Amino acid sequence: MSAASTTPVNVVCIKWGTKYPAYYVNRLFRGVSRFLDRPFRFLCFTEHGDGLEPGIEVHPLPVEPFEADIVAAMNREGRKGAWRKVSLFRPGLAGMEGPVLGFDVDVVVTGPLGDLIDHAPGKVCMRREWRYERRGKEGGHGSVFLFDPAKHPFLYEEFAADPAGSVARHKGSEQYYTSMTALRHGELVYWPGEWISSFKRDAMRVFPLNRFQEPRLPDTCRVMCFHGTPKMEEAVEGWTGSFWRGTRPASWLARDWLWGEGRG
Repeated sequence: MSAASTTPVNVVCIKWGTKYPAYYVNRLFRGVSRFLDRPFRFLCFTEHGDGLEPGIEVHPLPVEPFEADIVAAMNREGRKGAWRKVSLFRPGLAGMEGPVLGFDVDVVVTGPLGDLIDHAPGKVCMRREWRYERRGKEGGHGSVFLFDPAKHPFLYEEFAADPAGSVARHKGSEQYYTSMTALRHGELVYWPGEWISSFKRDAMRVFPLNRFQEPRLPDTCRVMCFHGTPKMEEAVEGWTGSFWRGTRPASWLARDWLWGEGRG
């Protein structure tokens, strides 16, 4: 490990509402514990902390003075989401210092995470959104992201200064706001695309191979994202969305997502 890698890393997630049970956070925590090669704090911001494992710091959901503005802005047709992750950018939140590695809870850690932290120290790091990558456009995907609140306070301050305008200017998308704001400040760096995979784009086989072959796990994948459908419970057992679209059970997902299950 490099000297910088001995500084504790803040690993954070938000579990808001009841859509995702506690075991999503617990399994994410185990994956980070398995694949992160340096000291870290694991913080979960939630209003439902029951069932979270020892070693996970449970913090209440941050309350922002601009929450009503977010609700009003997101009530317009075609917009979705709650913009909860903006609170993670607030300097001083939960006493966090140094780099913050953030995850959505619907991801699975499948490989070493140290490279994500060391790739571009002091920068905001995201994977380029698959749709934008295909079209040669700018914009990051938000299932995994890295930043430093002390070095990138603009991520919070610019949104807090104009919540409605920030939502409107960024397609109602939290990840688009984050990546484009960082890009405008010259602070955005994309992780290599092969490090962050999409289950529905990179793992699922196309018809008719999906009926005979299990989904693939790319050798270089560090984090598998389950944005959209199927989710992990469906993919690990096998899933059918339509005649054309489905997947056989993923044995590697049973290994990586359920790793350490039942150890107490």
